[in-house]
Amino acid sequence: MTELESGPVAQEIVQRLRAALSPERLAVIDDSAKHRGHAGHDARGESHFTVQIEAAAFAGQSRVQRHRLINQALAPLLAERVHALAIEARAPGE
Repeated sequence: MTELESGPVAQEIVQRLRAALSPERLAVIDDSAKHRGHAGHDARGESHFTVQIEAAAFAGQSRVQRHRLINQALAPLLAERVHALAIEARAPGE
């Protein structure tokens, strides 16, 4: 399992996704630096992320259903701290 988290928000993303989805592979990439000066940028950093995740929970699920599972797991962070989340969600073997 690959995890590129660094700060506390990224670490919480990893913890929440592990608990909710038991991923086989997971990478959390902080894209915040790419968004300096744009809407939603937070001077504290850790406001924009890409999540690359592979989990058995996604088998037979549509793209929308997969995103909903992730959004549900991360709901408190998305409401309070994370401005943007790019999601790449796959089931094993895809």
